Amino acid sequence: MPTQIQIDERTTVRQLVGRHPETRPVFEKYEIDYCCGGARSLADAAAGCNLQVADLVEVLAEAVETAATTAETPERDWYAAPLDELVEHIVSTHHSYVRTALPRLRSLISKVLNAHRESHGDMLTRVQAYVGALDSELSSHMMKEEQVLFPYIVALESYHREEAARPQAPFGTIRNPVRQMEHEHETAGNALTGLREVTGDYSLPDDACPTFETLYQELERFEGDLHQHIHLENNILFPRAIELESA
Repeated sequence: MPTQIQIDERTTVRQLVGRHPETRPVFEKYEIDYCCGGARSLADAAAGCNLQVADLVEVLAEAVETAATTAETPERDWYAAPLDELVEHIVSTHHSYVRTALPRLRSLISKVLNAHRESHGDMLTRVQAYVGALDSELSSHMMKEEQVLFPYIVALESYHREEAARPQAPFGTIRNPVRQMEHEHETAGNALTGLREVTGDYSLPDDACPTFETLYQELERFEGDLHQHIHLENNILFPRAIELESA
């Protein structure tokens, strides 16, 4: 079980989500960025969405307390797990999902655009552009992680376990590719924000057909998964790998 932390206005968003994943729905509800913007304090996060920090802290504490009193199995403590297991989880769970979800989203948007071009063509064309950009950018992004960055992290951990020689980094310090990956994460996050803006927070028009509704449901599901995906990398995997390289 993840180690609990005190929740107050100085707690950072990423600290809280990392130790208490059950708080993610709260951040999603208030559209508080916990993946690329996780370094902010709860005070800053509350101010950014016009909330009183005391109210935000109370809701988050309730989420933690509720999770602690239910019988559900807690999520893995990825701060304590071996890095090779975290990498495997990211690839098998999140990379795999992205590769399955994006072709489906592109197919759905094409069908909805064909059916609703006359009434919602401009908006749906913009949705199609955002989804296409995410598909192109994330495909390249994940390939670089899986072929270069992640193998280095796993090899570095093996070295510190005294199971292998110290790996040679083809990119100088690991901070260099991490900086690039974080920039690409921010680009993807901006696309998700753009999708929310153009769809009015996924508000269905009155004439929406069942496929239109499915599209919006799948887009919201994709958004939630990508937030978790980026959080695991930006806030847990990358900082731990940087620390390991410096050890």
